[in-house]
Amino acid sequence: MIDALRGREPEQMPYTEIALPKAGQHATTKGKSTRWWRGLLNEPLVHFLAVGAILFGAYGIFNKEPESAVDGQRIEIGANDIRQMVLAWLAQGRSPLTPDQLQSLIDQKVTEEILFREGMALGLDRNDEIVKRRIAQKMDFLAADIAAMQEPEKAELVEWFSRNSQRFALPPRASFRQLYFSPDKRGAAARSDAEAVLPVVASKRPDSPEVATLADPFILRTYYRNGTPDQMLKEFGPAFAAELFKLDPGVWRGPIQSGYGWHLVWIDVMEPGRIPAFEEVEADVKAAWHEARYREVKRAALDEMRSRYTVNVVPLDTVDLSDLRPAPENAPSEPVSQ
Repeated sequence: MIDALRGREPEQMPYTEIALPKAGQHATTKGKSTRWWRGLLNEPLVHFLAVGAILFGAYGIFNKEPESAVDGQRIEIGANDIRQMVLAWLAQGRSPLTPDQLQSLIDQKVTEEILFREGMALGLDRNDEIVKRRIAQKMDFLAADIAAMQEPEKAELVEWFSRNSQRFALPPRASFRQLYFSPDKRGAAARSDAEAVLPVVASKRPDSPEVATLADPFILRTYYRNGTPDQMLKEFGPAFAAELFKLDPGVWRGPIQSGYGWHLVWIDVMEPGRIPAFEEVEADVKAAWHEARYREVKRAALDEMRSRYTVNVVPLDTVDLSDLRPAPENAPSEPVSQ
């Protein structure tokens, strides 16, 4: 058989028959493979692993410093940690934790700690404004905690109150009734109509139903009790608030203009502003003392820390701000820390 084979021409050599795909079968297999790769590339987990690999590689190339000897692989979850988890859960008005829920919270805390440590190891905290603000905020909280640790004696509070009593001054208060004359209804005659009604109501009781019929309906109240200048400014405007607290009680006065129109006013009681006794505002004084103490501790700490730094700021007159535009009125803004 071998000799016979040797005598044949090359094209006559036997061959193994291979089954070829039918028409369309190859395209279908290729399409399935392509869709599989596309689906894999769209998986968020794949993106996460790819970015992680790049970051770890870059960190290894550029960071040649030896790793810290501190054991960064050990995570401790103590009894106090678990108590804090449970307290935080219950503080939200939830029912007590089941064992499975508690274990889930522990797993979540462990995961958070792992991600934090790995992120710090990669230097993800550097040049991150959100991280900077959060750390600065925590330093601020530390200053507040230090200030809160000290409880003042009553004598100290009294002495502090005597030096800062104006901060607790009580504003004047007015209890009054008003009659309203609407420019929308009366036009330019609203003020003159109010002036004409003034002598008519002078001899009548201020709470008389007859008096109310002489004026127009008002969308707000007709009687105010213990109103302060700030409250009246918000409800009626600055001109009305300024004039109101110049009036004497027991007689109709006006007309006084507000943002709504014209008013005749009867003052029942006018209490002048005053400095309260310490006992009246002791709780407020203590809260204000803690706030002042916090600011003092914070300022001292910042001064001490700042003394260790050299700060160079470019001269402001060399910075071109002409091409900058203010944010839209409805855009959220962040307060500037003092």
